[in-house]
Amino acid sequence: MTRPTLPSREEVLPFLDEIWNSRFVTNRGPVHLRFETALATYLDVPYVTVTANATLGCMLALRHLGVTGEVITPAFSFVATAHAASWVGADLVFADIDPETLSIDPQDVERRITPRTRAIFAVHCYANPCDTQALADIAKRHGLALIYDAAHCFAAKDEGGSLLRHGDLSVVSFHATKVFNTLEGGAIISHDLETKQALDRLCNYGIVDENNIESIGLNAKMSEMHAAVGLAQLPHVEHDIARRGQVVQRYWDRLKDMDGIRCVCPPDRPGRNNYAFPILVGPEYALSCMALYERLKAAGIHARRYFHPPLSQLPLYRDLPSADPRGLTCAIEASEQVLCLPLYPDLAPEDQVRILDVICTPWR
Repeated sequence: MTRPTLPSREEVLPFLDEIWNSRFVTNRGPVHLRFETALATYLDVPYVTVTANATLGCMLALRHLGVTGEVITPAFSFVATAHAASWVGADLVFADIDPETLSIDPQDVERRITPRTRAIFAVHCYANPCDTQALADIAKRHGLALIYDAAHCFAAKDEGGSLLRHGDLSVVSFHATKVFNTLEGGAIISHDLETKQALDRLCNYGIVDENNIESIGLNAKMSEMHAAVGLAQLPHVEHDIARRGQVVQRYWDRLKDMDGIRCVCPPDRPGRNNYAFPILVGPEYALSCMALYERLKAAGIHARRYFHPPLSQLPLYRDLPSADPRGLTCAIEASEQVLCLPLYPDLAPEDQVRILDVICTPWR
């Protein structure tokens, strides 16, 4: 399905020598600090707090903003989104998605606001931008926090710049499956120094100094080793995104006019980071989505049904009032039809042809 891009060992070794010589392996060491600075510059965002993973980043973002009560979040997302909100004690309210972008539907968000609503926890699904202006207007009008799970969005942009600049806080993932990875990791993007410093403290148990602990934090720090991989990886991102774009283009050229197949992420939108290539398998196609998944699997091709089932149908959450499928028709339909095809920079053209042949000749 995916294959992590890694820098060469030779590129990582100088950072490892520095770590070994200093014996500074965690707790915001010099490599960690350089990595945060390099990320802020590359992403063109004000402040970056790197974390051990994006799920912890989401939990700390919600915690920092004091989110309790109800949190509105899309029913179509990875489970980490819902789990992060649940871990901080929030009450989940699922909203439907826009049928075109598969990101959260602002109109449905506004319909679900109650006096107990405290935050909108939106997701740029597959790095397809949410309607950020509409969500910002809703959040301002109702006095709500606006947080973006931007796990998929490293280097993704809209007409105004980085997608990560939106909301009160945004969280991006550096997991091995993402466009940019530190093996495991993530980051919270903030807009001012005071917020960054507060988030830095929350990453380290809320410790201010040797004698003072001001808040209930977590051990969410990124190690020096992971930061070293990130620093070595960063110079390769543009090249990797371009190579991913070649893979996306080959998929698009062959599938864009196929009956029953809708390509969710067209390659021509400026600022796309080519994170994923999801297709929706409609009733006009020769096979059901599940049958195509099994056909690919039998051919040794591993696609993924990201995201199936929808969060609202998981046993953990399906009894929530907002999980009523009658109010989540787009999320449920997308979940039934979605299939993410293999995508990574060094996917060989001949392997991609084999994938496409299975999809384009399902009767064989």
